[in-house]
Amino acid sequence: MEAIKIQGTEDTPKIILDADNDFFEISGRSLPEDVTSFYEPVINWLDEYAESPKDKTVFNFKLVYFNTASSKLLLDILMKLEEIHENGNDVLIRWHYPEEDEDMQEAGEEYADIVDVPFEQVGYPG
Repeated sequence: MEAIKIQGTEDTPKIILDADNDFFEISGRSLPEDVTSFYEPVINWLDEYAESPKDKTVFNFKLVYFNTASSKLLLDILMKLEEIHENGNDVLIRWHYPEEDEDMQEAGEEYADIVDVPFEQVGYPG
């Protein structure tokens, strides 16, 4: 399956979805002008990936900021991962946040409460 590699900008996150190398990551800032069209290829890729996922999927979120519109699409991504998990596959979500950023830490905690997937909070020095 072909990898998705989107270079990040000031307003859009860097996204790498590479099943062949077991690398799944969204990092940076997420406030695209058209959030739906920006994340559409990611959602479509995850739909395809869900048909034959790896034995273990570790998905890393390393966002430093996201707007309200992005939060809905991030939840959609998490729900796709939850579907993969519910189908009997090993899925781990790692939510990375700057240690001093309580908002990003809380956002991860809120997502962890919503989806039924193993969720790991990873603080790092800011």
